[in-house]
Amino acid sequence: MTLDKQDVQFYQQNGYWIAPTLFGEEELTLFREHMDRIIQGDYETKRPPWARNIDPGAPIDRLIKIDNSYWCDSVIAKLVLSPVIGEIAAQLAGVEGIRLWHDQMLYKPSQSGGAVNVGWHQDYHYWQCVTPPNLLTAWVAFDDITEEIGCMKVVPGSHEWGLLPEGDFFEQDLQSLQEKIVKASGKPFETAKCEMPAGAVSFHHCLTLHGSGTNTSGRPRRSIAIHLMPDGSRYRAGSPADGHMNVKLLSGQDGDAFLGPYFPILHRARQQANPFC
Repeated sequence: MTLDKQDVQFYQQNGYWIAPTLFGEEELTLFREHMDRIIQGDYETKRPPWARNIDPGAPIDRLIKIDNSYWCDSVIAKLVLSPVIGEIAAQLAGVEGIRLWHDQMLYKPSQSGGAVNVGWHQDYHYWQCVTPPNLLTAWVAFDDITEEIGCMKVVPGSHEWGLLPEGDFFEQDLQSLQEKIVKASGKPFETAKCEMPAGAVSFHHCLTLHGSGTNTSGRPRRSIAIHLMPDGSRYRAGSPADGHMNVKLLSGQDGDAFLGPYFPILHRARQQANPFC
């Protein structure tokens, strides 16, 4: 899938871009079914995810976040390792190859009254263990995404502000967090809504500020965030993110490239490659 120059320029200038619909209703039905199985602890591969914040069978009264869900299920693995998503990401990032950093399965219930907001944050705050800071996320919508359902919002151009000292994925008071970010950055805080139909995919840079509010739609918001890195990204030891799961999975030294089966290739230009090399 070849992107127009204007699409790449929009991403480079704004730090995000929304692709057209990539997945049809038949695929989406499968994704939703297999997501439900993973949430209930029915792991097709018999391998659990790296982490989950709600145990199987527990009341869904907050945002569910499951890391490396693709370990659990072949349908979800096929989605997470999509070569089309990898090819788009490579063009947006301006690189030859794209590897998986990790995935996050996200289920936002409606009107639960619990912790369902996603606080304003830059992903790289949690990923400082990898360099250069040119990672990006493909966010796949399993449902129609509107402001009412708690769509993601981004701050266009904020990927050019550098890594900020403020930002917290888990913060529920979005207004207070916004005020802290404005004070720290000295920049105007203007947002754009990432509203899109089911099957569409948004992409955002790892330094782009983003977050989301409460789901008041009466239906769940189901999605998966596929976090990606350019092939050749390397471990930066001694950062505040040294406790990240991928540092443990790499078991490497400062400067080592993130390679191997935990960081599979989605796309590599002009090469037929073993995805796990």
